[in-house]
Amino acid sequence: MNIIKLSIQNIFQMSIFPRRFERIKNVLNCRMKNLTVLVEDVNKPHNLSAILRTCDAAGVFEANFIDKRSNIKTFNSTAQGSQKWVKLNNYKDNISAISELKDKGYKLYGTSLNNKSIDYRKFDYCENTCFVLGAEKWGLSNELISMVDQSIFIPMRGMVQSLNVSVAASILLFEAIRQRKNKGILPSNGEGLNIDEYQKTLFEWCYPELAAVYKKSAKEYPKLNDQGELDPITDN
Repeated sequence: MNIIKLSIQNIFQMSIFPRRFERIKNVLNCRMKNLTVLVEDVNKPHNLSAILRTCDAAGVFEANFIDKRSNIKTFNSTAQGSQKWVKLNNYKDNISAISELKDKGYKLYGTSLNNKSIDYRKFDYCENTCFVLGAEKWGLSNELISMVDQSIFIPMRGMVQSLNVSVAASILLFEAIRQRKNKGILPSNGEGLNIDEYQKTLFEWCYPELAAVYKKSAKEYPKLNDQGELDPITDN
């Protein structure tokens, strides 16, 4: 018996607690892939962490980050563990990020104050929606502004012209949630993900250590029963 097989058998001795399994399922049932964010080169790690925390709270399945400096970090104290529950796709440049998101069918709304920007409340975010946000100090780059489908802004009534990037992300995401709730299209039974992605994510969330072993050995994940339990492993 090899070391990988032994590791799998050892982890198989652990079963998830029923309440934990139900909690994970309830959260995953509300996740959706057709709402996301793209963050361009945010240079303060706690802001990226706060955005991930907001994504988790809003039911966003995965977020996207353009990291031109190759030093992406998150603060666990700010994210409150959200980085474990929200997948973060990392890109090295604007073109690859925008191209992939557009290929996936997202409409891109970039936060920017320019002569083409329109109040964010004027749009319908019930279809595939990606909010594109820039770095704290400079906002979106001119290149990204030229690549989004629509520039939007959040109206200000004070002396400042912009909000913290994580606050802006919260406002936009929960506006999308509000609209979807009003239309009765917020997922609540797993319909926001396809079945394969749902089952894969459920296993990874319930048994992260075991999932890592299976990935290393290039094996398919085992099935979970209705209680989140694993069938005994065989030697084949």
